Amino acid sequence: MNIIAITACPTGVAHTYMAESNLKKAAKKLGLHVLVETQGAVESEYIFSDEDIHQADVVLIAADKKIEMSRFHDKNVIEVPVTRAAKDAEGLLNAIVSGELAPRLVSLGASSTAAPAGNSKHDAGSRSFVSQIYVHLITGVNLMIPFVVAGGILIALSFSFGITAATPGDANFSPIAKMLSDIGGGSAFALMLPILSLGISQSISGKMGIVAGAVGGMMAIHTGSGFLGALIAGFLAGYITLFIINHIHLPKALAGLKPILIVPLLSVLLTGALMALLIGEPIKMLLGGLTDFLNSLGNANSAILGLLFGMMVAFDMGGPLNKTVCMFAIGLMSSGIYGPIAACMAAGMVPPLGIALATTLFRRKFTEQERETGKVTYILGLSFITEGAIPYAVADPLRVIPAIVAGSGLAGALSMILGCASRAPHGGIFVIFIPNVISNVMGYLFAIAAGSLLTALILLFLKKDVSVPVKQG
Repeated sequence: MNIIAITACPTGVAHTYMAESNLKKAAKKLGLHVLVETQGAVESEYIFSDEDIHQADVVLIAADKKIEMSRFHDKNVIEVPVTRAAKDAEGLLNAIVSGELAPRLVSLGASSTAAPAGNSKHDAGSRSFVSQIYVHLITGVNLMIPFVVAGGILIALSFSFGITAATPGDANFSPIAKMLSDIGGGSAFALMLPILSLGISQSISGKMGIVAGAVGGMMAIHTGSGFLGALIAGFLAGYITLFIINHIHLPKALAGLKPILIVPLLSVLLTGALMALLIGEPIKMLLGGLTDFLNSLGNANSAILGLLFGMMVAFDMGGPLNKTVCMFAIGLMSSGIYGPIAACMAAGMVPPLGIALATTLFRRKFTEQERETGKVTYILGLSFITEGAIPYAVADPLRVIPAIVAGSGLAGALSMILGCASRAPHGGIFVIFIPNVISNVMGYLFAIAAGSLLTALILLFLKKDVSVPVKQG
């Protein structure tokens, strides 16, 4: 059986390439011919040729984002989440060969949202919808992240001239600081909510969803409903646009008006009206109450919040829970609350750092390959790339996941207790070198170090020695 496979995760980093590697290893073990094309952050080493597609018996889509399917017209396609290929590639290939996973025939112009296969029609349908909602959300978040990172770090750089250096008339005013603030905050960061909403809407309804999505995001700004409002606006815009596309049919002579007049006019009107009349004000009130609550937290409650944030950031290592918590913390930055994002960033650094530390201190617990990988994992941790922990968690989830969740929970709690705050939404440890960006730098470093050490110590007690003894030192 000839199988060609596409692997793609929302961030295009860890799961994409783990799935590729594991599929190749499993195919070699099972004696199958499998070609893999990655759609991640780095250009794929192999791109399917027309001949590869023609000769393929099955096209495997292991993805958690939209995949363009037009080149697979009239091919048998099987769709699964990318995590299935990353965690159990051998079982997945066996299920394909045995016929346990039934393919579908792709029609021209189709696109995939990587719906996971179910055991029944009802199960497959319900899980497909949940999977699609997740894909739409992550598509918007991933489109937004570069704006957040670039804008946030430029804002942080403006603070290096002084917290008020971008304010005209202030004693510390600096034209360079104002320029950085205008670019980062007035432009890049200001686009965060419209881009989020636009991305979600486009994922749902294609290019015709861009206009209503962008306007919905702007309405979230105008109504003060913030990140949550923009998220809701994206889904509203997408499904309203899709409904209009599918249910309004014009004569051929007028068909050209649909994409340039009918769809944008109606979708923008309906999305904007719903945001203005129904959605905006309640969400604004909810966010206002949440802001007041967070500002009123004492040390004990701050510790609990930091603990929860830290544990959620670590649990799925860059997955939907991690992204949701971090985006929530970024949304709070617009309300002048900078503690949660600091806690999230500290907690997100701990899983790779703690594991890397364990590979250095407790070498007997890890294979030679894991110890070598640990050297790179240090860099991933310092860069706030939580996905660096995934290879270890996949290999030994029952021991690694509790260790990283505990360590990240401690880091998040300590960060909040010690009053640490970050005016940059990303950048990992490296933002501490920008003056005025991290509040209580020493406390922040202590929180990260303590969480990493706890993770390493838990791994020492939970993990068994590898079968071949390794000399310490």
